[in-house]
Amino acid sequence: MTTSHPTGSLTPTFRDAWSAAEGAARAAAFFREAFDAEPDGVWAAPGRVNLIGEHVDYNGGPCLPIALPHRTYVALRRRHDDAVRLSSALAPDTVWTSPLAGIAPGAVSGWVAYAVGPAWSLGQSGHALGGFDAVDDTCVPLGSGLSSSAAIECAVAAGLSDLFGLGLTDDDAGRAALAAACVRAENEVAGAPTGGMDQAASLRATEGHALLLDTRDSSVRQIPFDLASHGLELLVVNTRAPHALVDGQYAARRSACHAAAARLGVATLGEVTDAAAALAALDDDVERRRVRHVLTEIGRVREFVALLEAGRLREVGPILDASHASLRDDYEVSCPELDVAVGSAREAGAIGARMTGGGFGGSAIALIEAGTATEVARAVATAFAAAGFREPEFLIALAGPPAGRVHTGEER
Repeated sequence: MTTSHPTGSLTPTFRDAWSAAEGAARAAAFFREAFDAEPDGVWAAPGRVNLIGEHVDYNGGPCLPIALPHRTYVALRRRHDDAVRLSSALAPDTVWTSPLAGIAPGAVSGWVAYAVGPAWSLGQSGHALGGFDAVDDTCVPLGSGLSSSAAIECAVAAGLSDLFGLGLTDDDAGRAALAAACVRAENEVAGAPTGGMDQAASLRATEGHALLLDTRDSSVRQIPFDLASHGLELLVVNTRAPHALVDGQYAARRSACHAAAARLGVATLGEVTDAAAALAALDDDVERRRVRHVLTEIGRVREFVALLEAGRLREVGPILDASHASLRDDYEVSCPELDVAVGSAREAGAIGARMTGGGFGGSAIALIEAGTATEVARAVATAFAAAGFREPEFLIALAGPPAGRVHTGEER
């Protein structure tokens, strides 16, 4: 659902999150239409916004995402054979069918790979699964850098765990194992060389908290994140610029970091203890800038968390701004739309702003005074129109709950 907020000559469009009841009802109704049967249940998993710590999840550093209230809903039914049938609101007239054994790297592609990939990776981890029917529907903006791919992976994975009695949604250790399975599915089945932040946020975050994820050992700490008590809101700007992480640019950044770590004699850049010495040891300028972003971004995560825990949330603006500058100049993953979104939001009064997610398109976030979302959104939309860009879309980010069951199958 989208909501238009009239503001003068422009009407910014805000994307509202579905309630759990609405999302579950939509998925269940779609399942009945697709398969003429009742689902065994509906599971939901959120998209995410990363507050700080970009491109460090595959470099052994900390990051700080929150789970969005915007979620993907998957209705599932266990089968008594090994067939897998899948349909999606993205392609409602299509039912994809395969034996379970037919799901493997190189055998599936597109949205299907994200939806069924977790079944393959769970099987690879030794979990016994059977066939299943599934449909999905979502209010996570697609291609927005808000982890719509992880949302479908994690909703399916949570559902399969419950349907087949794996027990992996019962505690954080199980959820960490589910997240790892989803990362493997995305890397090997979907072919996207992402890190593990998105899946961890979707499965392990808690409502009202940011998730401090240490990607060296996958440990997490829940950091209270209550914007309202500070009179603030987090505005997300979906630039609608083309966004894809399988076109080689993301993989190139990751490869450069891994090569630099090898030259520095560490397993990951997160293990570097002397940043100045590490940078001095690198003679390639591009490689040095990539590493400089990672090392300074790790420092920014620590500063951000320290301010959060000290109740000084209003002081994080310069950290957000510095992160964007580093991503734009050293890591080179921004784009004109993201830069305009960040710059115009700041000019309209944002305390701080930065791109979020992998970059090359996608979304930006702006920390703003409560009650000014429409005003700031109008300024951003005006700047986009002046630049000749597509109209952006907006949403308000709240720290939502993690993936889980939202409908039992008996409810009508």
